[in-house]
Amino acid sequence: MRNALAFLSVIALAALFTSGCAGPEAKLGRGMSNVAEAARGGEWRRSVEQTAVFDSPEAGYTVGFVRGFDRSVARTGVGLFEVITFPFPPYHPILPDPVYPDNYTPSLWSDSMFDTDTYVGMSGGDVAPFVPGSRFKVFDNN
Repeated sequence: MRNALAFLSVIALAALFTSGCAGPEAKLGRGMSNVAEAARGGEWRRSVEQTAVFDSPEAGYTVGFVRGFDRSVARTGVGLFEVITFPFPPYHPILPDPVYPDNYTPSLWSDSMFDTDTYVGMSGGDVAPFVPGSRFKVFDNN
């Protein structure tokens, strides 16, 4: 038992150090994203929406909900598998990318972390809000 455990740990370390970081890093990130599927609820929303559009509205709330729940459980299970086995090949995805409902497009939050040059005024808003009567805006269409 001790020899087998030592052999497996040597193989795991060899796989980790000889594969580079692009494969394991992508697999770990994809697995963590898939584990969070239960909180995100993307499969549920998309299944309800698609079933209501293609079948009927009544089926969307029943069949679509159950189908979405099944897909969420499967995605969470695959995510756990990918998190546990991220140092070992193969590194290709088991499931396709997480889905979003067709009426939602993911984007970055409007936050100072993602907005560029907030304090200089290049990201929209007042250029000099501390000056009374300042109405000049860099991007008025925002």
